Amino acid sequence: MTTLEKQPELDQVAVEAFADRMLGIVNGSCIAVMTSIGHQTGLFETLAGRAPSTSEDIAQAAGLNERYVREWLNAMTTGRVLVHDPATRTYTLPAEHAACLTEAAGPENLARLTVLVPMMAEVEQGIVRCFREGGGLSYADYERFHEVMAADSRAVVDATLLDVVVPHVEGLADRLRDGIDIADIGCGSGHAINVLAAAYPNGRLTGYDFEEEAIAAARAEASALGLTNARFEVLDVASLDEVAAYDLITAFDAIHDQAQPAEVLAAIARALRGDGTFLLVDIKASSNVEDNLEHPMGTFLYTVSTMHCMSVSLAQGGVGLGTVWGEQLATRMLREAGFTDIDLAPVEADPFNNYYVCRR
Repeated sequence: MTTLEKQPELDQVAVEAFADRMLGIVNGSCIAVMTSIGHQTGLFETLAGRAPSTSEDIAQAAGLNERYVREWLNAMTTGRVLVHDPATRTYTLPAEHAACLTEAAGPENLARLTVLVPMMAEVEQGIVRCFREGGGLSYADYERFHEVMAADSRAVVDATLLDVVVPHVEGLADRLRDGIDIADIGCGSGHAINVLAAAYPNGRLTGYDFEEEAIAAARAEASALGLTNARFEVLDVASLDEVAAYDLITAFDAIHDQAQPAEVLAAIARALRGDGTFLLVDIKASSNVEDNLEHPMGTFLYTVSTMHCMSVSLAQGGVGLGTVWGEQLATRMLREAGFTDIDLAPVEADPFNNYYVCRR
């Protein structure tokens, strides 16, 4: 287009509507940061069920600095998270809001989810560099990654693993009681393995992860629980070379981070015994962006992928599968790895993930 060509006339209503939306996004991002702070400082737990209170009373009850607490309270009031009574200078957390923001919500505690927002912001400049130069960031670039992921995983595992997920796989509870060989791929801090090991002492359980810090945490928890049937190894699971060694292999939100996910899935298929089961738990989404337009967390998932999951894979020279690889691609890759029987069924207690029960 030359400078003499007429610019298209803008729809001013559409311009103003989009500007309003962008201002809402900026305010919403600030609420997310403040929610993360409220979660980490225990302010939501202090406010939950509490009668209307002044900033001084809230700060004292929480053991925090009043001036910071007061500013936080005002931010959350303007964000419509808290209710303020100017006559009494008091603040209240409605019970309906507390149900989504406190530990009582279990895996549905959305305050815990907001901790990822400032964590992603910490690596923003590194990701900007990757946009220009390619490559990715290593796990070491995410100082709080294990802490944040462990807290989120622990909540889901504690709420669902024994009472929901195990019964979800036909015949698994009986086999676990009898005692089988189990491996967890990308086990992180190992909480899932330790929970299963404690509940089913006849089982022989192994957790694999290539992060030494995570494995150290897993071993420490197993030791504290006095478990003798759980072990953990530092291993890049792409190099797993066991054959017909396990009756059950699990992977909880781990495959999409892998540098070479196809190789990992093939290794899992080889490591299973003939009647073995692979339980893949991974993000519930479509492989097609147009199908995710109405996904309640679509933008969040693609952002997490850009800022972490895709990046850590690319940093290892990997394929950068990404968080939103989706059920279509997941199903195809499982079949290519050698799984012929794939049952995909939702687990109501975990609305964020798909559960694939796979057999060869």
